[in-house]
Amino acid sequence: MARQVIYTFKGKTKVIPFSYDIHHDLYEAAAEAEGIDLTSFLAMEQQVAMTSKKGAKAEKEFRKTEFARFGFTSIKFVREDDEETPAS
Repeated sequence: MARQVIYTFKGKTKVIPFSYDIHHDLYEAAAEAEGIDLTSFLAMEQQVAMTSKKGAKAEKEFRKTEFARFGFTSIKFVREDDEETPAS
């Protein structure tokens, strides 16, 4: 089965194909699908990672907060038992 990402962006739920050959992670795939440029976000995320302790939650929290600001409320991989959920 091919990997898929399900996300909610500004109230609309969408399902997109995902490949690690193309994207670093599911957040980048969802942002690209919505036409969001992550250049400045990735630079800031790298700075957060360099200034926080290894294993600290700062980087994860930064990503979660910024993607909420972009308009995403949920981003996750589609599980096999979720496939019955209709996608918009």
